[in-house]
Amino acid sequence: MTSTTGLCISHFAVSSYTPTVSALLAKVKESSDIQLLPPSKLLIISQPNTPGRSPIPCTTKEKDAIWRIIGSSSLCLEAEAATVSQVKLEMASHSSVHFACHATQDVKRPLKSGFYLHDGRLELAEIMQQRIPHSELAFLSACQTSAGDEKLSEESVHLAAGMLAVGYRSVVATMWSIKDKYGPVVAESFYEYLIDKGDTLGKPKLDTGNAARALHHAIQGIRGQVGDTERGLLTWVPYVHFGY
Repeated sequence: MTSTTGLCISHFAVSSYTPTVSALLAKVKESSDIQLLPPSKLLIISQPNTPGRSPIPCTTKEKDAIWRIIGSSSLCLEAEAATVSQVKLEMASHSSVHFACHATQDVKRPLKSGFYLHDGRLELAEIMQQRIPHSELAFLSACQTSAGDEKLSEESVHLAAGMLAVGYRSVVATMWSIKDKYGPVVAESFYEYLIDKGDTLGKPKLDTGNAARALHHAIQGIRGQVGDTERGLLTWVPYVHFGY
């Protein structure tokens, strides 16, 4: 008889969440047109030293790791280049976005939640006013981007739900503060899994439809490194996938 010691649900299932059933159904309906869309273009936002915020130097390593994988299929805005106006402009021409920066969640005014950039905060309300064609993947490598409120347990008031409302089909977010050291490791494993190996033109192509599986793969890898101790759990448990 085979022993099941150490086995858990993640050995048998890939986890993905949705703020509402209607949101999930809408994304499933949209997925029927995925084959007709152009290849996903990724916008990378990196803020290692945001004015007025604590340094998160490993966001540069995170950006570099993604760039090595995606290269010509991506654009990077780092440090002073990542202004509110420039990020909004580039989001309109990129179907996917990766935020490696500080973020904030405003439970009382959810649309005021946002990402801290070089010259200020890009709020969810501003993003929702943008026209982002064929929006596919949003990777929110920032703190508490999917943390809810215990007083509003039946409502989704976090940034991840907001990005789904914007139109992104798939969102990777975090439930609490993540460790700067492991951000690049998770991101590198995630995007390596998403690369379409069947591209005959030799150009990297993101298969964003596999985002949930890619995150599962990355988290299982980091879990294998840090284990299930209390410190280990605080490293890999925060990452979650929303959408389809």
